[in-house]
Amino acid sequence: MALQCGIVGLPNVGKSTLFNCISSGKAQSANFPFCTIEPNIGSTVVPDERLQVLEKLVKPHRVVPATVEIVDIAGLVKGASKGEGLGNQFLANIRETDAIIHVLRCFDDDNIVHVDGNINPVRDKEIIDTELQIKDLDTVESRINKVQKMAQTGGDKNAKRMYDILVRFKEALVQGKSARTVVFENAEDAKMSKELFLLTNKPVLYVCNVDEASAKDGNAYVDRVREAIKEEDAELLVVAAKIESEIAELDTFEEREMFLNEIGLNSSGVARLIRSAYSLLNLETYFTAGIQEVRAWTYPRGFKAPQAAGVIHTDFEKGFIRAEVIKYSDYVKYGTEAACKEAGKMAVEGKEYVVQDGDIMHFRFNV
Repeated sequence: MALQCGIVGLPNVGKSTLFNCISSGKAQSANFPFCTIEPNIGSTVVPDERLQVLEKLVKPHRVVPATVEIVDIAGLVKGASKGEGLGNQFLANIRETDAIIHVLRCFDDDNIVHVDGNINPVRDKEIIDTELQIKDLDTVESRINKVQKMAQTGGDKNAKRMYDILVRFKEALVQGKSARTVVFENAEDAKMSKELFLLTNKPVLYVCNVDEASAKDGNAYVDRVREAIKEEDAELLVVAAKIESEIAELDTFEEREMFLNEIGLNSSGVARLIRSAYSLLNLETYFTAGIQEVRAWTYPRGFKAPQAAGVIHTDFEKGFIRAEVIKYSDYVKYGTEAACKEAGKMAVEGKEYVVQDGDIMHFRFNV
């Protein structure tokens, strides 16, 4: 399963610069609003050192990492929910993504204009929050009008359940709160709430785009954002997008490592961003390893073996018989699948086995 993240923010905050350095796509980047009009879509691999280790041990014909799709969406402005700027076009593009990467400008530069005249990332955040909340409120009220009569007649239990969910969302949204602040204890309610695809119900990763000097520790702007989101179930990441784009242009891994070390970073903002997105969505990785291919597979935390098999192909899940599982640490210790099996480190698991991050798996199935 490919994760899709939408990069959003006001115009000229560094969205397209960030997109360029984390994606194989190359978005235009210029100093004027709405430089990005159509959403740019690219993909990047999920950084995972375990793949490199497995490659050395197995020596496969090819290695296939997990990937993330990145969607760079046009800058949003105040009034977008009512059609200002690129308005509904923006909102339609973001609705399809799994998570939102919300880029906030946390640097001063007189050569790059700000649509509101000065730098204030908390205000910028609130502008986008408000626009998304207004759009969600329109969606919720429209759905309420459709299901209310069915819910009141009592003939459709799902309609009553959906009506109650919509009412709870409306109560939050009219108070200026995002849909994600509404917590559903009932699993079925939680599932139905996701099916509404509300914009403010998506997980959010705030990316504070800073100057080079602030790349390691952040700055006062970042501190203000951190304070503003402390009550949210969201993550914050500090990235110097301009410097990251320069690092991405370097030819060798060694050159990139040297550049990162010079500015005091252990890993690139790209790697940290993708890992944060995975954490935000509760995603994990298992591997298949053979001479033909070593491959990383993405699955939601908590998946049982048949569901994880279905990530490869639906037939694997339908005809699941068992899973042969080797822990990554054991594979590294013993060096081969045969050695792991001989040492008793290959477990045979059934339908109730909950897959663990890093498991090396082989599925037996029959359809």
